[in-house]
Amino acid sequence: MRKSLAELAAGLDIDIAVERGGLARRSKRLIVFDVDSTLVQGEVIEMLAAHAGVEDKVRAVTEAAMRGELDFTESLEQRVATLEGLPASVIDEVAEQIELTPGARTTIRTLRRLGFRCGVVSGGFRQVIEGLAHDLELDFVRANTLEIVDGKLTGKVIGDVVDRAAKARALREFADDAGVPIEQTVAVGDGANDIDMLSAAGLGIAFNAKPALREVADTALSYPYLDAVLFVLGVTREEIEAADRGDGTLRRVPLEHGA
Repeated sequence: MRKSLAELAAGLDIDIAVERGGLARRSKRLIVFDVDSTLVQGEVIEMLAAHAGVEDKVRAVTEAAMRGELDFTESLEQRVATLEGLPASVIDEVAEQIELTPGARTTIRTLRRLGFRCGVVSGGFRQVIEGLAHDLELDFVRANTLEIVDGKLTGKVIGDVVDRAAKARALREFADDAGVPIEQTVAVGDGANDIDMLSAAGLGIAFNAKPALREVADTALSYPYLDAVLFVLGVTREEIEAADRGDGTLRRVPLEHGA
């Protein structure tokens, strides 16, 4: 049914959400976001690769992996290998260039007001996104760690790779640590490596996603602003603005621009 509705939604240019019934539908308490092309704009690995002059090569591998055409772990190793020899300072440079997806701050701020635990599970790199996670006051972060020796990237990652299966495990671990049943979790992502995580969550949201993910997600959003996630959770624009007004944080912007 999800696959058929995904095809219908694409043809009609609308978004359709299908969610399991029951009390858990009304009491979500924990949410995890993918990072690249979901919480932030663009792909961090490509930004790093630009410093090595191999951005186009890395982009092609990234796109194939996100479509599910390549094993994610293998593709990550190929891409990270191109970074060998770069000074570690490029990590800070790229971290400063990261731009949040429009609506991201509104989404996190509103969910925290509702008592949600919020975090990220990324196939990207902890050294790049930790500052962002701190800024957004996220509760948990799971990502790969780039190996650095003598101030330079070695072209390898340390420890187990955060791949498709690891993302789902991270969601379950975060939920267990927070004492939240898996049925009361939400996962948001855009690529094939998010399939297991979205399938495990109580509500899986594909955000401007590749077809492989859209077909298995509970809902696929094509609206280019992350606060569309709030509408799927039953939060209206009027409620968001009323809460912001009460806290003195309201910024009036056109609806289509997010916040």
